[in-house]
Amino acid sequence: MVRYGIYGGAFDPIHIGHLLLAETCLRQAKLDRVFFVPTGASPHRSGKENYRASADDRLNMIESAIVGYEEFLVSRYEVDRPETSYTVETLQYFHRSFTLVEPQFFLLMGADMFNDLPNWHEAGEICKLALPLVATRPETSSPYYAALNGIVSVDRLEEIRHSAVEMPQIGISSTQIRHRVAAGESIRFQVPRGVESYIAAHRLYCDNKMG
Repeated sequence: MVRYGIYGGAFDPIHIGHLLLAETCLRQAKLDRVFFVPTGASPHRSGKENYRASADDRLNMIESAIVGYEEFLVSRYEVDRPETSYTVETLQYFHRSFTLVEPQFFLLMGADMFNDLPNWHEAGEICKLALPLVATRPETSSPYYAALNGIVSVDRLEEIRHSAVEMPQIGISSTQIRHRVAAGESIRFQVPRGVESYIAAHRLYCDNKMG
């Protein structure tokens, strides 16, 4: 069976930490492909206007970051939707898109995001459509699997627990990168070279609104 990872996020901008998580999950979980799915109108934000870079800029930066790596792909599904995108709907879309090969889907996420999963819209259905693949890091919050008690079956919860992957600690965030750009500081080696060049060429994150 083909194994596809779904990796959602703002990617504003994509950075080395994002790519390391995707690579770690790809290798440890033996995935065939990882789809980066930049968010459009997220239920966790009030709208697309709260992203610092436009949807096209965020997509272009992802494409620049993954060029040459055939295991990594990018999807426009959420950014092209005018309405709020819920993860359960995105996973349903991917299931509809691959009816011929019937792949197994995995939802890539860090422990912090996983711990918030019980609060997501139709969390139980999300866990049926894709197995949460939790990337754990040293010295960060641990996955709280018990929070899914009563939301997923006992067997599914054990499957989630045993599918967790371990990745190195890396202290990089998109917020920090945006602040560094706005302050005129270097982001070399924190983002891929193509992303660094794209940010400079399009003068992204250069204003004083550093949210």
